[in-house]
Amino acid sequence: MTDDSGSRPSFGDEAMRWLPDVMRFALSLTRDRSEAEDLVQDTYLAAQQSWHQFQMRTDAKAWLFTIARHRFYRLDERAERQVATDVPELESLAAAEFAIVHGKTLVDEFERRDMRDAVRRSMYELPAVYREVAILVDWHDQSYESVAEILHIPVGTVRSRLFRARRMLQEQLTAYAEDLGIAPSSVSAGGAQT
Repeated sequence: MTDDSGSRPSFGDEAMRWLPDVMRFALSLTRDRSEAEDLVQDTYLAAQQSWHQFQMRTDAKAWLFTIARHRFYRLDERAERQVATDVPELESLAAAEFAIVHGKTLVDEFERRDMRDAVRRSMYELPAVYREVAILVDWHDQSYESVAEILHIPVGTVRSRLFRARRMLQEQLTAYAEDLGIAPSSVSAGGAQT
């Protein structure tokens, strides 16, 4: 991205405008404000040091998210422990069954109540491989292609992980709604209402 004069924008002009988004992303990774602040500082230091390598036609926000994610996993040595369990066909069948059982009325009820805290808690309980895709797409409005670049995974994997994450969130929030009494209890294995 160049300004109207055709010159390259400064690091401060281009990268600093994304600071709130990078902080929210760091919080979603670390789940701790102090650690997130350290991660953001480390991210911006690394970004500033490699600003000369930044491709001006790319998305600076996605570039910063990529740096933050790499720093997070490298610093905490968590990348080796991630295991992908994507089986899109099985997930599609499970989601279809879930929609048949629960219908649209539950969605309507969630929209009427303030569910922000429950959604945030449920999101943070997701396994990391699903959480980071859901947060990037649903909270940070990144495209599938952008998320694939950030996470270094194929677009199809982004789609299947997002599908799985949304399904897990749906199950967690349905259980929450059942506990509040705003949704009917799930059907047990024997076919009777619980």
